Amino acid sequence: MKITANKSVSATYELFVDGEKEGELELMERATAEKPLSFIYGVGMMLPKFEENLFGLSAGDNFDFVIGVEDAYGEYEDENVLDLDRSIFEIDGKLDEKMIFAGNVVPLMDSEGNRLNAQVVEVTGTHVKVDLNHPLAGETLHFKGSVLEVRDASEKELAALMGGGGCGCGSDCGCDDEKEDSCGCGSGCGCH
Repeated sequence: MKITANKSVSATYELFVDGEKEGELELMERATAEKPLSFIYGVGMMLPKFEENLFGLSAGDNFDFVIGVEDAYGEYEDENVLDLDRSIFEIDGKLDEKMIFAGNVVPLMDSEGNRLNAQVVEVTGTHVKVDLNHPLAGETLHFKGSVLEVRDASEKELAALMGGGGCGCGSDCGCDDEKEDSCGCGSGCGCH
């Protein structure tokens, strides 16, 4: 079976970015046969260029390709590093130091309700500096790997992604019910 739309794909891979020295590559992440990358092809889960490079491959096929900065996560943008008022992160006047510390990634929401991940860069007495750039912004991505499995995605898998609840949790939590309290994800998941 070949990789096409709505196929469930499992693959191993190594992701490299350019190292500090010319021609040197640095390993950023790895998916192994024991813990493979699994996704539904063609539903927006992966970078479009990543999917384009896997299209038509079958189980057992190897891949080795590069995705340029412009087709990956874009250039690193200095304006995406923000100094936010510390009070935004306080509850009852106290900062949750188990969540808000340099290096941690925290979920934020913009004024339009869009979810963002921000890496905490620095915490001061008055501000929290966060970086909204993707961790791989400004990087050329080098993928090497192998396709382990290609199969038809189940109706349940597709429903979880395309409106069978909206939270994408893939479980039978009841998100498709009209009652907000019928599941454990609450109103923050966006499916209510």
